[in-house]
Amino acid sequence: MFRTIKEDIKSVYERDPAARSALEVLLCYPGLHAVYFHRAAHFLWRHKLRLPARIVSQFSRFITGIEIHPGAKIGKRFFIDHGMGVVIGETAEIGDDVTIYNGVNLGGTSWKKEKRHPTIGDRVMIGTGAKILGPLEIGHDSKVGANSVVVATVPPHSTVVGIPAKSAKRDETEVRHNIDLEHNRLFDPVFSEISSLREKIKELEKKIKDMETKKQ
Repeated sequence: MFRTIKEDIKSVYERDPAARSALEVLLCYPGLHAVYFHRAAHFLWRHKLRLPARIVSQFSRFITGIEIHPGAKIGKRFFIDHGMGVVIGETAEIGDDVTIYNGVNLGGTSWKKEKRHPTIGDRVMIGTGAKILGPLEIGHDSKVGANSVVVATVPPHSTVVGIPAKSAKRDETEVRHNIDLEHNRLFDPVFSEISSLREKIKELEKKIKDMETKKQ
């Protein structure tokens, strides 16, 4: 137990430069509180104590602003930074060393009693406001840009952005992968399409102008 708490605190230090002391992390990080509440709720859920599990989960939601269904499976060193508005569904599965930011939704697209929420691989980073919907997979070491909407499986070592989210590439090269998700450097697929259309319009205008010149 103490080893797990120590790992949790260390993971916060590694991913949040604002953390100043272990006591501050334990007392002032709602993302960490939500994970601890979830561990208790998930224990109850696995032992068929469904109502008590939901009560613990609901209390955690009230205290932290983070909603994690007690049925969700979460790996080691999971870090929710800030956390307000995070929603994690019942059949979601999250690997080790995953980082998510506020407003993230790991949601479902079906009302059937089946696997309907995402599976997140190890060392994945999910940016603010991102929505990952359905029983899809986000591969290990991948990153999801802020406010992206993911509706299809993402291969390992990918960076995806946009609505719907697509692989972020610049000059046919995958965006550099490091510990940070550099939103200011991410490729914008919408802007790229608009720029491409502008260039085609310019080419057409030039051709029309050349044709008019020849007629004169």
